[in-house]
Amino acid sequence: MSTTSLRRDHDLIEKVIKSMEATVQLLTDGKQIPESILLPVIDFTKNFTDVCHHSKEEKSLFPALEKAGLPSNMGPVAMMLMDHERSREIGSHMEESAKEYLSSGESKNLINDMHLYVEHITEHLWKENNKLFMMAEARLQYVAEKVDTELNEIETAKLNDLGKSREHYENLAENLSKDVSEQGN
Repeated sequence: MSTTSLRRDHDLIEKVIKSMEATVQLLTDGKQIPESILLPVIDFTKNFTDVCHHSKEEKSLFPALEKAGLPSNMGPVAMMLMDHERSREIGSHMEESAKEYLSSGESKNLINDMHLYVEHITEHLWKENNKLFMMAEARLQYVAEKVDTELNEIETAKLNDLGKSREHYENLAENLSKDVSEQGN
């Protein structure tokens, strides 16, 4: 199936989003969040979600959908591209507000930016899982193997460029979940 790799990414992203939601709650409750939690969140959102996952969609899935008749300048693909751009904007703001928080302890901007990111990505993943991926599976049956191969090659190349692996980000997501839960105790 041409979306298997992307759905696996979404599962991993959703784990980190849950940790981010818990982090927002802790910050709102006045708890201090160490950089050992914030920096991995920023790394994940910037490098795994954007550099790796969004690249897989933008360089393989979306062009395959365009060849199958879904234009990239309007409709679902165009909406996903706009969402990716918005994710990058929010992620940049979140990175800046995390630096501000780590240097000053001021959490207002970080709370707002993390909350906005969680809302945006949650909605985006829903649209992809429940609409775009269903269209892709129906339209790309004849090239599913080719798309799967491309997605895996892009993931490997992007993560290699970062000097990281999928396993690194899977461990990061697990550790974040544990670390955030320990912060709440």
